[in-house]
Amino acid sequence: MLAAPLAPARPVVTRTAYWTRLLPLLTALACATRVPSFARPLWNPDEGFLAVQARLLAQGGQLYDTVVDRKPPLLPWLYQAAFALCGSGSLTPLRVLAVLAQLLTAALLASLARRRWGDRAGRTAGVLYLLVSVGLNPEDAQAATFEVFMLPWTAAALWCADRGRWGAAGAAVAAAFLTKQTGGAVLLPVAWLLHRRGGTRAGLPRLAAGFTAPVLGAALLTDPAGFLFWTVTGSAAYATVSGSELHVLARALTNTAILGAASAGLLPPVVRALRTVRAPAAELWLWLASSAGAVLLGCHFFGHYYLQLTPPLALLATAALHVLPQERHLAAVLTSAGACTLFVAWGLLAPRPELAHAERLAGALAHRTAPADRVLVWGIHPETYWLAGRTPATRYLTAGLLTNYSGGRDGPRVGERYAVAGAWPVFRREMTAHAPALVIDDSRGEPYAADRLPTLRRLLAADYAEVARIDGAILYARVPAGPGGPSAVRH
Repeated sequence: MLAAPLAPARPVVTRTAYWTRLLPLLTALACATRVPSFARPLWNPDEGFLAVQARLLAQGGQLYDTVVDRKPPLLPWLYQAAFALCGSGSLTPLRVLAVLAQLLTAALLASLARRRWGDRAGRTAGVLYLLVSVGLNPEDAQAATFEVFMLPWTAAALWCADRGRWGAAGAAVAAAFLTKQTGGAVLLPVAWLLHRRGGTRAGLPRLAAGFTAPVLGAALLTDPAGFLFWTVTGSAAYATVSGSELHVLARALTNTAILGAASAGLLPPVVRALRTVRAPAAELWLWLASSAGAVLLGCHFFGHYYLQLTPPLALLATAALHVLPQERHLAAVLTSAGACTLFVAWGLLAPRPELAHAERLAGALAHRTAPADRVLVWGIHPETYWLAGRTPATRYLTAGLLTNYSGGRDGPRVGERYAVAGAWPVFRREMTAHAPALVIDDSRGEPYAADRLPTLRRLLAADYAEVARIDGAILYARVPAGPGGPSAVRH
């Protein structure tokens, strides 16, 4: 008679002991794999873009109005909050949050695997995920950008759906979408779980409400029309390979090969899972397939897109390994650890010439302008504004938004006519209202060069004179309005 009330106590104690042992291991591994992220002030232009956005928001800017990007609002808000608490001069707080995001993703995957296949599988899933999570070019894997903060939400969506918590699952899908649009791809395996468990009548309204409420809230907190345009409808020209087919194909093959090398310990078990009769649950394959579709969406194949594949890969490998002999399990972990070590070393040792270039330009900006001056950096390195501590003269922080250059497009679909709809009239108004004290043409022969753009070419010819060149970038100072007029530049 007394046994029944005491029965629940045993799994609670076991669960506590299990996580007490596992979480320190995962924490140490998450910290070790992301040591390179702390070695440089920033890793890629996305971090620079977010840092500049956060500063502009702190100065009273309005997201999707005076502060724009093709991304949802959660990460700009996170950067803004981190800067408000810790200052805007360093991305170290974001690096720490990225470690925590990776740790949370690993813990959720471990919980999913443990619930399905036992204690050892839980440990395997968490460890394998962290080992493969840095298996890309360090500027993609070590940066504190969209995918890193999106992945905990995608894992949380599966975790909630696995337990039948449909409202929470919908909210997690929404949070993934509001971090980066492709995070919404996790809705496919979540919906499959809902269907498979026969809870559509009761669960579907909760799932829909959980997803809809946060998305509508984010739209209302910003500008609903601007939110819809910048996150959904305004990127048609961006999401195409027209004119850049070979360039994009080379990038796709390169990044696929890099992640394949990093996943050398995972891929054999995943292939075995495809062949075995006791294959993993269909939702894991749907998660991998929807993540692959998210990589394909947009047709750009940047390395950081591939991070979305790593959680389902880790779970699928775990599903196969848990029925294999111990030596196969150990071989997969050791192979992954060896690959991870190489990628961490790459992150610590590889030079970053573009960062050094941006730092030199930022030094010139800081020297030639006053802190209150507005400036224009015409290029794809918005981090120059952040490094220099100067305010952009326009809401368009990169030339890509005004030319459709889009991170390496090398074909004919680059120029004023391919810009975000309505961008050039706004740009001209801002150049009049906030005439930059200094313009840096950092195009360096790329298709978005100033001499190929009539509007920018006329602006520079009418109001600016070349004053210096740095690493191929041309610096233009504003010409005084007339004799005795105020000079906007300190030489």
